[in-house]
Amino acid sequence: MTVYIDPPTWPGHGRLWSHLVSDVSFDELHLFAGGLGVPERAFERDHYDIPAHRYEDAVRAGAVTVGSKELVRRLTAAGLRRPKGRPA
Repeated sequence: MTVYIDPPTWPGHGRLWSHLVSDVSFDELHLFAGGLGVPERAFERDHYDIPAHRYEDAVRAGAVTVGSKELVRRLTAAGLRRPKGRPA
């Protein structure tokens, strides 16, 4: 199981966020996020939003750190990208 996370550089709701994705399946992503205790409400179309204070938890659990552009590239190449404005 390999999931990927980008650095927590995305602002929102007064904090910084990372994105957690899989390049294999949403089932893999949900399993990993569930193991971290990430609530289902943190899932947004094709990724989980992870607050900066949980970033190291995800990395310790095995998430591979990649840059944001690489994260999107892997997600798109896997056919799992669901951009805003398109049906899920």
